[in-house]
Amino acid sequence: MNKKIWLLFVGLTVMLLLTACGTKSKEDVLTDLKEKVETKGYKADAEMTLKMGTEPQTYEVEVWHKDPDFYRVNLKNSTKNQSQMILKNEEGVYVLTPALNKSFKFQSEWPENSSQAYLYESLVKDIEEDKDVKFSATDKYYVFETKTRYQNSKMLPTQEIAFSKKDLSPVSVKVKDVEGVALVTVKFSNVKFDVSFDKKDFDLQKSMTAAKMVIPVMGEIEDKEFAVKYPEEPLEGVSLVEEKKLATENGNRVILTYDGEKSYTIIQEKAEVAPATAGPIVSKGDPVDLGFTIGEVTDSKVSWTFEGVDYTIASSDLTRDELVTVARSVQGEAIK
Repeated sequence: MNKKIWLLFVGLTVMLLLTACGTKSKEDVLTDLKEKVETKGYKADAEMTLKMGTEPQTYEVEVWHKDPDFYRVNLKNSTKNQSQMILKNEEGVYVLTPALNKSFKFQSEWPENSSQAYLYESLVKDIEEDKDVKFSATDKYYVFETKTRYQNSKMLPTQEIAFSKKDLSPVSVKVKDVEGVALVTVKFSNVKFDVSFDKKDFDLQKSMTAAKMVIPVMGEIEDKEFAVKYPEEPLEGVSLVEEKKLATENGNRVILTYDGEKSYTIIQEKAEVAPATAGPIVSKGDPVDLGFTIGEVTDSKVSWTFEGVDYTIASSDLTRDELVTVARSVQGEAIK
């Protein structure tokens, strides 16, 4: 009887040792992820949900990446009839807004200069650069908790990233605020590695044509008053001191002035549809992900277009992080 118990004990010990040998460490998984990133190209579909306004907004995201640095990211919000595309090819970085027939050209280091929750290699870079990254594993997933590299990282400082154990494909990303609440959630589907692309797949004109098939160019911006929006986070010690409405050829322009410990101005007016022959608008800033749309940021202003309205926040007091923080909050119901 004792012999049987001993043999059972030895068998269980061997099984435990084999199981332990098969468990990968954080360093092992990171090494595998870095090797996986070297794929010649990939496609991925995702659903991105934002919880930073009065109600959640969901976007469909389609990602194409050709190694080493060609990208085509299509973001679509069906309920808002809003679509944008981020394109990177050998000529530069472009942000396309098909409904307005507009494209902006940036000389930018995007996507290397910030976290990008829907880009595989950006997630791996976030893990690699965080020396205090936390790692765990479930039956199906490898899970990392890292710091983010957002321009406004104080607002969204951490993220939880899950990868499939089966093929190391991204499964989900939860970007969290300082209280640990997930404000941005990305759920991946249909991720395909080792996909072949041609350079023409990242051509500006071809990409704009493809984007217009999703969201056609507006005939005209509707001639009606737009709802003025106010920042839900105007910054501590800052308040609205003046609101002016000016008549222009294209309708009204609303100017909101905020003052206090710091000051800034918000300008809102109807967007114009560019003529069919219009070329790219050269930008002096960098593309910035505001969550609900892609905008442009410099050291003194941030601007974007959403639902047919152009927005600009200008300030000589605010940092880039503060500009982006305020811009992200100008999206819900109009509240003063």
